[in-house]
Amino acid sequence: MTKFSSNDTATQSLPMRLFRDAQDKRRAEKVEAELALIEKGLAEHLDFASPIADAAARYLLQAGGKRIRPVLTLLTADYGTGPNELVRQAAMAIELTHLASLYHDDVMDDARVRRGVASAQVVWSNSVAILAGDLLFARASTLVSGMSEDAILLQAKTFERLCLGQLHETVGPAEGEDPIEHYLQVLADKTGALISTAARFGAQFGNAPAECLDAVTEYGERIGIAFQLIDDVIDLSPKAEATGKKAGTDLRAGVVTLPMLLLQQRAETNANDAALLDRIEAGVAAAADGTHVEDLELAIAELRENDVTAETERQARQWAESAVRALDGLPNPSVTSALARLAEAVVSRQG
Repeated sequence: MTKFSSNDTATQSLPMRLFRDAQDKRRAEKVEAELALIEKGLAEHLDFASPIADAAARYLLQAGGKRIRPVLTLLTADYGTGPNELVRQAAMAIELTHLASLYHDDVMDDARVRRGVASAQVVWSNSVAILAGDLLFARASTLVSGMSEDAILLQAKTFERLCLGQLHETVGPAEGEDPIEHYLQVLADKTGALISTAARFGAQFGNAPAECLDAVTEYGERIGIAFQLIDDVIDLSPKAEATGKKAGTDLRAGVVTLPMLLLQQRAETNANDAALLDRIEAGVAAAADGTHVEDLELAIAELRENDVTAETERQARQWAESAVRALDGLPNPSVTSALARLAEAVVSRQG
């Protein structure tokens, strides 16, 4: 079973971290060259007739990002004949879809910061941010329309899952539904669906053997869940330079996270956890009025050190390990090794 450590070299580019051996350097350079082509293509596809549309739609693209989804598409293509024009087109469509979802998420969560810069609705307005996201969804659909009928259907189903995930997050669990199981399904839909499609598109359009398709799809979905669980841990980080946000941004905004769900569950039987939960809830209410902010800061620091946060990280690593197991028996072990290191990079990141 793959074990994941937390001493990843954050200063290296993602491809260089995935291909560590000397003989793999050429492969890493190839992935970086492909990413450069994808980056150029993304900029070209965000050329609209309107200056305001150009500015708003390009805003988050120019703010940077990890480009994990395009990297994954390029990697799974190597189970077949490798990247080609359709693989690059698929990678661009997935990244545009991801960017579009960020615009909408930030409006719904009233997020003030994204990728270290003011979120789009802060710069313009909610309406402009929503419409910029819609434009990106439209461009992603245009790209997919030229690929294949299967691709169009998968993109549509993926978009449906993104919407369902956001809807279910918004309304919360139904009566009698387990809140943690509900939350994990939200993560699978909101994040896992798109990452799994990125993985499947790479294998499909890279002409990989048929047995690779379902395996990489499963890998992608599980990595997506791991990614978001680590985000829950990172949200509590005091390192503003790593997240571009205040520690506990999600908690302050009332966004559900696994540490808080675990704390609520344990508060039913543990007096210390119940007391911490009370302090957090009181701190959030007070901070909303601009009072006793320091009390909330202390409660967030205590939550960070609580075992519920360590348990969240443990669960993220378990999802990542299960993702790698989904690849057992696939051809081209060097690709599988790179995907295992990608899983490690996901759960070891600090921001």
